[in-house]
Amino acid sequence: MSTIAEATEADAEGIAAVFAPYVTGSVVTFETTPPTAAQWRTKIRESAWPFLVLREEDEVLGYALATPWRPKPAYRYSVETTIYLAPGAAGRGHGRRLLGELLARCAKAGARQAIAVVVDSGNPASRRLHTSAGFTEAGVLRRVGFKHDRWLDTLLLQRHLA
Repeated sequence: MSTIAEATEADAEGIAAVFAPYVTGSVVTFETTPPTAAQWRTKIRESAWPFLVLREEDEVLGYALATPWRPKPAYRYSVETTIYLAPGAAGRGHGRRLLGELLARCAKAGARQAIAVVVDSGNPASRRLHTSAGFTEAGVLRRVGFKHDRWLDTLLLQRHLA
């Protein structure tokens, strides 16, 4: 049975293991060097918005977090959401559960808008997940990233939380 809980520093190695293959083997993130467990511990410690992990026993199967959308004060009620699942955890409903819980906790913490930045790489899974969670398209930024020898667009998706 999988559980969703607030991430702790003890989850950092598992989170790093989930994310690293996306960094090195895909274009779904614009990161080019996988963050270390120490960097994830810092991010967990400094997180002002919900940072959740999906665990099955002691294994981290995925994570979802919210960060400030932009640093300017007027944006303080808007968050950017991020979600990643280990490959073996995909397609089992974990993404919907994890994203749903993240959005509920963000709303409870005072967020009013959630924004997802999805790389438009030809793989529609993330777009489908966010659409099923009530996100709508807010715009496309064309050719803003270059990774693995290709130019990539990002799709902005938005959901009202109040």
